[in-house]
Amino acid sequence: MKRTTGQDRATTSKWRPATRAIRGGTWRSEMGETSEAIFLTSGYCYDDAATVAARFAGDEEGMTYSRLQNPSVAMLEERIALLEGAEACRVQASGMAAMTAALLCQLSAGDHMVTARAAFGSCRWLGDNLLPRFGIDVTVVDATDNAAWEAAIRPNTRVFFFETPANPTMDVADLEYICGLARARGIISVIDNAFCTPALQRPLEFGADVVAYSATKLMDGQGRVLAGAVCGSEEFINEKLLPFQRNTGPNLSPFNAWVVLKGLETLDLRARRQSENALKVGKFVEGRVPRILHPWLDSHPGKALAQKQMDACGPIFSFVLDGGREQAHGLLDALQLIDISNNIGDSRSLMCHPASTTHHNMGPEGREAMGISEGMLRINVGLEDPEDLIEDLDQAFTRAGL
Repeated sequence: MKRTTGQDRATTSKWRPATRAIRGGTWRSEMGETSEAIFLTSGYCYDDAATVAARFAGDEEGMTYSRLQNPSVAMLEERIALLEGAEACRVQASGMAAMTAALLCQLSAGDHMVTARAAFGSCRWLGDNLLPRFGIDVTVVDATDNAAWEAAIRPNTRVFFFETPANPTMDVADLEYICGLARARGIISVIDNAFCTPALQRPLEFGADVVAYSATKLMDGQGRVLAGAVCGSEEFINEKLLPFQRNTGPNLSPFNAWVVLKGLETLDLRARRQSENALKVGKFVEGRVPRILHPWLDSHPGKALAQKQMDACGPIFSFVLDGGREQAHGLLDALQLIDISNNIGDSRSLMCHPASTTHHNMGPEGREAMGISEGMLRINVGLEDPEDLIEDLDQAFTRAGL
């Protein structure tokens, strides 16, 4: 296989994001296919024994095993790295595989990590349950409180880990300050950017060291496959992440890589249209509920910071009802167009009740500490006509007594 014309780094670095999403990391076989091929193979054959020995020794480029290299997977890694503005990328079997690998590849017993209070439930589980089992101390802070990050630093602090906007509270953390503080203290910052993707927010531009993704979300964007990605410097990806990944095996399948490649071709269009729709829907919802958590509305305390860091608001926001779980479930049951689902980033509009789904395993006290009430609902606004979504919400609100 060979890269298509213009695939040298000097050329691709000049391309604008929309072009990178279509053309970046494209390889073609001798067949000259237009769309990327799917290489469904676990291993490779060699012309002679010397060739395979040279490849395993690292003296010759080429594929050795699909746990290490696969053409379909490598194309996706190149494309995501280009979109992110990163030196390198490795993709994983799911978003949580990416988060886990990004942390465990660099943390050891006796180390300390600082993480955000508001986060996806499984990300909090890593810090609350998994890392302490291996002798890694974790301190949880309010990500919006810059002073709290500095106060939490210890001599053995190795990692800052957080997401912005946070799931599902929509807390907006100051990327430039927190990542700058980390670098000044020799700490690696790991940012979960799944809510935005590089189409809407590029943490590396604000000083982040590592950016991790659930590519299952906006990057695929159509609810088809699981996938994850970690971006960073060549040194981090090749010297820290790759040894962990090659020996533990959280690899992405070639088929799933191909699906995400197709998703990236429309990522910019989808992310921006869904952001437009989410703002229209959010303005309607704001007039019907006691509290809304939407980073592009004046009612959000982090609006100015969000607009500094993000190119658009993204498709996701939350709102809170006074009637607790009963009223929240009643509203979900009254929906006719919007689906009840815990996924996000999909082209279809979806809504869920975090307290009984994505953050159920945290328990009542954990949810209360994160600011997740029984009346909170999270919505992913899709590509439908926003007026149809507003009409569906209008009738659901009425039936739920709002």
